[in-house]
Parts: sequence; C-alpha cells; structure tokens
Amino acid sequence: MTAVLMVSCSDLEIKETDSIFTDSGDGFNGVADPAGSLTSLNDQMRGHLEGQDNLYALTEVSTDETFVPTRGTDWGDNGIWRVLHQHTWTPSHNYVLSVWNQWNQNIFNASEIIDERSNASAAQVAEAKFLRAFSMFWIMDLYGQVPFREPDEGPEIEPIVLSRAEAYAFILQDLDDAIQGLPETGPNVDMTRYAHKSAARFLQARVLLNSGVYLGTGAPETAALDQVIGLVDAIADDGYALQEGFFEIFMDQQDSETIWWVNASVGNRMWNGLHYNQTHPDNGGGGWNGFSTLAEFYDLFEGNANSNYVGDGQEERRGFVVDPSNAAADNFGFGYGMQIGQMYNGAGEELKDRSNNPLSFTRDLPGLVGNNETTGIRTLKYSPRNGAYTSHQIIFRYSDALLMKAEALNRKGDASALMLVNQLRTLRKASELASIGETTILDERARELYHEFVRRTDMIRFGQYTRAWEFKEPGSVGDANKNLFPIPSNALLSNTKLEQNPGY
Repeated sequence: MTAVLMVSCSDLEIKETDSIFTDSGDGFNGVADPAGSLTSLNDQMRGHLEGQDNLYALTEVSTDETFVPTRGTDWGDNGIWRVLHQHTWTPSHNYVLSVWNQWNQNIFNASEIIDERSNASAAQVAEAKFLRAFSMFWIMDLYGQVPFREPDEGPEIEPIVLSRAEAYAFILQDLDDAIQGLPETGPNVDMTRYAHKSAARFLQARVLLNSGVYLGTGAPETAALDQVIGLVDAIADDGYALQEGFFEIFMDQQDSETIWWVNASVGNRMWNGLHYNQTHPDNGGGGWNGFSTLAEFYDLFEGNANSNYVGDGQEERRGFVVDPSNAAADNFGFGYGMQIGQMYNGAGEELKDRSNNPLSFTRDLPGLVGNNETTGIRTLKYSPRNGAYTSHQIIFRYSDALLMKAEALNRKGDASALMLVNQLRTLRKASELASIGETTILDERARELYHEFVRRTDMIRFGQYTRAWEFKEPGSVGDANKNLFPIPSNALLSNTKLEQNPGY
C-alpha cells in the first residue's frame, strides 16, 4: 500500500499523483505496524512544523508580524515571500500547494491507522485521532474546505469534500474521542512530546474559540465560550501553569508552560533573520539575513522605540540586545527577542556587515525591495545562546490557553478577564492594563505568542487580518476573501467536488 500526493505545480495536466489515493491491490487490509505508522506520522508532522516555508510562511509571513524583504538579490525568490506579506498570492503559489498536500496527506495517513482493519490499540487510535484533528484543523482554517478519502478508496474515486462547518464538527468529535483514550500527564519534558489529554483539550479550546469564523456566525456562541473556559481549567488541573522567565520557556528543558512540543529543530526560527556575520561555535556560517519584523509590531511592546539594550525600559517579552556591558563568552553575542541597533559579539566587539559597515539593524526600511544588509528588526524567541540547532519547538503553551480563557470571559462580559491578562503581564514585567477590550487582547496575544503559528488565525478572529499594515498592497486592504487561501489549481482539476474560494 502506498499513499501518494501531487507534487507538480508547473502545469495543470491531471496526473494520478494529483490527489491522495491508495494503490490497494487486493484492497486495504490495514497498516501492518500501527506503532511504526504513528512514528512516521509524527516524524512527517515534525518536518511540516520545522520549516520556515509552507505552514510557517502562510501563518506568519502573511501577517503584520513577519516579512521577508529582498536585500539586493538575496531573498528575491521570484517574489514568493513578498506576495504573502502583500496579500497578493494566487492559487499557483508553491506554499499554498505544499501545505494543502502535506496536511491532507497527514489526514489520510492518520485515517489508515484509525481504520479498524489496522487493529491499532485504543491508545494508538486516540493518538491518531488527535493528529488527524490537528492536521484537519489546518486545512479547515487555511482553506475552508477539506477533502476526505477513506483508506480503501482508490484513485478512481473522488474524495468527498467537507464544508467548513462539517470539518469543524469532525474535528471536535475526533478530539472528544482522543481525550477519552489519551494519557493524562502534567508538565514533563519527555511526555509532552506526544499526544495527551491536555494537548487535545488545548486544540479543542482553540477550535471552539474560532467557531464564529468556522461556522460563519461572526462570534462564538456562549456555550462554546463556556467550553473554552472549562477546557482551560482542566488543563490547569493537570498541573500546567504560567512560568516566570519568558525566554527560559524556549530552552530545551522542562517547564510548567509547555503543553505540547515536537522534536523539531528551531534553527529556522533563529538563523533566517540573523546576519551572515553573526556566528556561533556550532554555526560558523552565520545567519541567512532574511526574516524581519515591522516597526509597528515592535512598537506593541513597552520600551524605548529606537533601542533594545538592557535597561531601555522594555518589558521582558521584547527581550534585549547584547551590548559591551553585558557581553560574555557564553552568550556568543546573542540576546533574546527584538534585535535592533548595533550588534556585538561575545567579546563585546562591534560586528560589521559584509561591506565593513557597522552591523546595526534599523527599524525602518525603504520597502519590500531595495534593502541593504541591515534594514529591519530581527527576532530571537529561540536564541542561539541556548544552542545553534536545538530540537525543542513548542506548539501549545499554557499562556496561550490562559489568554484564550481571558478572551472567552471578556466576550461573555466577565470582568475577571482583566485580572487574568494582568496576571500574565505582571509576570512578564509589563505594566498592568486599566481596562480590556478586543484590541488589547489581540495585542497581548501578539506580545506573548509571536512566531508560534497563531497570528493569522488571531487576526482573522478579531477582524484585523485584512487591515492595512506597512508594505501591504493597498488593493488587498479590506479584501475579506483573503481570510482564506485559494484551493490550489491542480487540486481543483483532480477533484471536481472542490470549489475555488471566492476572490480567486
């Protein structure tokens, strides 16, 4: 048995690889090794979460949080990064196609394990249902419709297509089933690598909080908000809690906040923005000098607008830049968070760019093109001072769950939402808020959760994804059709039951 995906995006000729199918031979008789199939599925998913392209690009680069300016000929890539930030992508965009293929493949592989002919154990089925729900969540969230193929349906059968509302119900049912069969565990650096009850509850809370978007009702119903609150309380009952020391959470170690992490390298989260001359003992080649953040995103954080050295009055989550006064050999010149201004090495010496000019990152840029090596603020949530390529990428975190609860309470008109947000802000060394509303909650989620795959979904839920931001194409501002990505062109040709999303 083999499962195959379309991989060609250079033409529109229909090929047998244009959809997931089973070369069944005598028919599907189940996977031979459910445990091995689960390991393979987890490994595939790790790869999909590890990259700087594909899912990360669609969820981060398409927002006000991250963009990839072209620097001379560097990072031009035929405009593939620029169109995401500008909201001018098309159905032929390579990442739109790759994400569609990857996460639909995950759904199919999980369904094979779940099928009763595979004779998987109850625990294995529960894990596969969690992974299928997580995979289907991304297809539903990004594209709004989900093709679904049974394991014994061959290429001659077009898969059914679940509407967004149908996929929403499917995901919630999978998660209900998963919660019943998954193990219960509190914070543990080994156990939280794998599916467990709190991870499934977290995903269920996220789906429910976005139910107004997925069901087209505009806002979640009270019953959904009550479920979100109850699910977050259950996660807390399992021992998950806020942790003091924001950037310590992103080290390869146990902490109270991490609910689910994957064994994926975080190198892409560091080196894709750092300069070529910012090196590490385990990465003598330095950074790739691409990814940056907008000044307006940097300005969401408390602190000096033009510098981010220690003592600049910044809140903890904005981080700091190493300077001569705090340089040390063991940090190799790397700080945390927003990197702006002059960069130094571990000996406190000023770094230079490749033309021997001061390596000083600027908050302002001329545009998405025409940049030099130093324009744009860089970001280090995972810092090389903790290792050049550590493999501990966080997917679900308790502070996110707490903010989901606060949002649910606020939407219900419960004043205790402010207390929860201020509890987090106090821990992160930020001043308390006097009041709370949709804008303050969205901004708080931005400060806490940047680069954690949530910004696009959050902005859509709050009606902010189509607003103007620096360097966005003016013609895309206010275009609600951009709340969904297009169905890839090849997918439409391979399955006539799919319909292109409006605006494409």
